[in-house]
Amino acid sequence: MSPLSRREFVAAGVAAGAGLVVGFYLPHRTSSNQELFSPNAYLRITPDNKVTIVVARSEMGQGVRTALPMILAEELEADWKQIEIEQAGASMLFGDQTTGGSASIRTTWDPMRKAGAAAREMLISAAALTWNVPRSSCAAESGRVKHAASNRSLSYGELASKAATLPVPTDVPLKQSKDYKIVGQRLARIDSPDKVKGEAVFGLDFRVPGMKYAVLSRCPTIGGKVSGFDDKESKKISGVSYVGKVSDSAVAVVADSVWGAMEGRRVLNITWDDGPNKDLNTAAVMASLKQAASKKGANLYAAGNPAKASGRQISAEYELPFMAHAPMEPGNCTAHYEGTKCELWAPTQVPQDCRDSVAQAIGLDPDQVKVNVTLMGGGFGRRLEHDYAVEAALVSKAINTPVKVIWTREDDMRFSTYRPASLHQLSARVDGSGFPVALTHRIIAPSISGQKGQPVPNGVDPDLPDEVGPVYGLPNYTIEYILAETPVPLGWMRSVYALQAAFALESFIDELAVAAGKDPLQYRLHLLAADQDLPYFTTTWHTARMRAVLQLAAEKSGWNKPLSAGRYRGIACFGCFSSYMAEVVEITMEKDQPRVQRVVAAVDCGQVVNPSILEQQIQGGIVYGLGNALRAKITIEKGRVVQGNFDDYAPLRMEETPVVLRPAANGGNAGGRGLRSSERGDANRNWRTIGAANRSGVVQRNLCSDEEENSRAADSELVAALGFRLPTSGARIVVW
Repeated sequence: MSPLSRREFVAAGVAAGAGLVVGFYLPHRTSSNQELFSPNAYLRITPDNKVTIVVARSEMGQGVRTALPMILAEELEADWKQIEIEQAGASMLFGDQTTGGSASIRTTWDPMRKAGAAAREMLISAAALTWNVPRSSCAAESGRVKHAASNRSLSYGELASKAATLPVPTDVPLKQSKDYKIVGQRLARIDSPDKVKGEAVFGLDFRVPGMKYAVLSRCPTIGGKVSGFDDKESKKISGVSYVGKVSDSAVAVVADSVWGAMEGRRVLNITWDDGPNKDLNTAAVMASLKQAASKKGANLYAAGNPAKASGRQISAEYELPFMAHAPMEPGNCTAHYEGTKCELWAPTQVPQDCRDSVAQAIGLDPDQVKVNVTLMGGGFGRRLEHDYAVEAALVSKAINTPVKVIWTREDDMRFSTYRPASLHQLSARVDGSGFPVALTHRIIAPSISGQKGQPVPNGVDPDLPDEVGPVYGLPNYTIEYILAETPVPLGWMRSVYALQAAFALESFIDELAVAAGKDPLQYRLHLLAADQDLPYFTTTWHTARMRAVLQLAAEKSGWNKPLSAGRYRGIACFGCFSSYMAEVVEITMEKDQPRVQRVVAAVDCGQVVNPSILEQQIQGGIVYGLGNALRAKITIEKGRVVQGNFDDYAPLRMEETPVVLRPAANGGNAGGRGLRSSERGDANRNWRTIGAANRSGVVQRNLCSDEEENSRAADSELVAALGFRLPTSGARIVVW
């Protein structure tokens, strides 16, 4: 199926019958990174005054089912109470439907505004024709077009049929931000009522009549395969109807119930070929990173020449572990294969990839596969994969019956994709005052895209231009990337490489501040004192904006006020996805354990669509970042992932997470931003508290009792780098 042209799409919409259908374009990023435009999302207004906005991005808690319609409704001059939302499945009409990279707002802002404005202008023209009055005498407001001179008005529904006969304008006026009535408001999330009432349909909730359930037994060793299996014990379990190999590394057990399938799997006897990675362990992975560090790197950023700078040299290395996404809803997908077609109900961030991968796996054309997108119980990048969808389709084809494949928590933890482990080598030359005149940051890490067979132009992972950039405008500053290899399956995890780069850079900046005997806030402000524009690939970073969020976080946290006895704090800042963020974290020490008392975050991400949703994103990112820094660590032994559930890969519990005060926020593209400064701020703060720099990405347990060292403020990395249980009940998060 080829993409429709704009003319074809609009013509199809008019031909569909009475009513107004407006198609519009979104940038579609192909594998060669070339942008093409095809109708992506659309607005429907029917004569019964039903206004439907189709959302082509996946909802996983980040609020796109509310925020994206708000953008279109603003320009449409719609009555928000009349808006209905329709979730789009996989389609060629929607360009790239991937929900990831904090891109939903960034890539749909202009197209959705233009779509709403075009529809508004068509409705105004329809009203003017109906009343036979000058178009300039009509205006749209709250879902109606009004003619003030005659005190007449018509609803959008009443105008829909006539508007559908008019040409679609190509150059329409857009509203100025000062005139916004919907964008910028704290509107309630559209999906919240159903979630509160338990009526929302997530992937695990979906059912079809006659559906079976399947779980898979996968090779526990990375890269291993099935040698053979004996299913006689499995078939003795009540309800088990099928046991069969569905890939080189997995055997499926199908039953009438989830419990039956799990019991059938438990007694299934499989012989495994452990493959080439049976002796792999974490130590070997980290050693391979150190070995790769000897290679020449690819330049990501270069200013001046650090090699020619003089001054005292300070160097440090930071190691970051593998991490799991661990969303609360584990992998699942329902599939119904019917010979010449297959329908999926999947909690996915990539409906088109699910469609294409399933089509290839079961021998169909992509247009024979229908993908329905359900709500997701968290994604964090894990649902950018489509393994669960392929498994479901293969099992359904094997049994010729609809089936839901379910991953258990242990499946999700041990057979997933993981955030890459990485090594960061930083070195600085400092002047007589302790400030860096040169800095190098070498990032040694595997490429997620490269491992998946995607292009890695000039040896640079394609995610790095969005996620790793300069923070400080130093005269001599280089950032290099050295591509390493690992057999451990990799995946994009929330904020991806930015999380790791921020941890290492801001940890190092804090170490430099300590070596200079300077306050970590003032040290950073000195480095950001000059207004500079720092070009980085297609983005330009502005030190003035970074300085502003840093100052705001410090101001709102009361940084210059003395702390009460036994209280410690840290600060950090970073930017990615064109947004800037700074955080201050305060802790106390209780029984040699750090306890987070308060996190203050300042964000600059441009126009805010819905402040409440933005705040939720930052708050959630902080909690997720705290969990990453305090506990999250995937280790490998004998080629197998060690961690299996929330007992040995523990997130923060409710009683441990910060209590949220009424926050104030400013910004718009905030998908993974709360993590980076949170992790870095916690680590730096704790460094001062424990008296030793944390360079492992997980805070060490060897606390020191040196009161003088404990009394010094630390940088914000420690907020997330405390590598042990963190009792944070009673703590507060304030977002600015």
